[in-house]
Amino acid sequence: MRLFVALNLPPEVRAAAWRATQSLRERSWPVQWVREDALHLTLKFLGEVADEREGEMTEALARAAGGAGTSPRRPLPLVLAGCGAFPNPKRPRVVWVGVSEEPAMELLQHRVEREFEPLGFPVEGRPFRPHLTLGRVARDARSGDLRGLPEALEAIAVRETALIETLDLMQSTLQRGGAVYQVRRSEPLA
Repeated sequence: MRLFVALNLPPEVRAAAWRATQSLRERSWPVQWVREDALHLTLKFLGEVADEREGEMTEALARAAGGAGTSPRRPLPLVLAGCGAFPNPKRPRVVWVGVSEEPAMELLQHRVEREFEPLGFPVEGRPFRPHLTLGRVARDARSGDLRGLPEALEAIAVRETALIETLDLMQSTLQRGGAVYQVRRSEPLA
């Protein structure tokens, strides 16, 4: 199974971010847009994992979340702000909604890295840049195919705050219309 660790947004915040970015999806750019129900913040992509390892994955998730209910629950504030693209808006590969870098989120992402590394999942070499992926640009797209994207991204005003209560182990199933995500396990943040 294909797994990753994520923070999932409450439905009302996800819907607000989706509405705020509607103008991007209305353009004829060569971008494969994600579905509204697929908006999430990935903390660590694990990749293909054998089914029999699910137990150790959920144990690591519980440790990263802060003890699986042994401490008082503390929701994590997630502030959505603005839009952009990786590596940059003039040569985009991924279009995203930004997430403010909060110390508590950075600590959580570091705990996820620390707990999954001994299980054979190397620590990410790139700096953590929290975001919600809106879409992926087609591999064969040329810069002229995305005319107006930088200005369109700057014009989007996404300002939403969510309180996240769980850390989720997610399964990704690739299908013709895009990936379908399923929560395999949730652990309360403590």
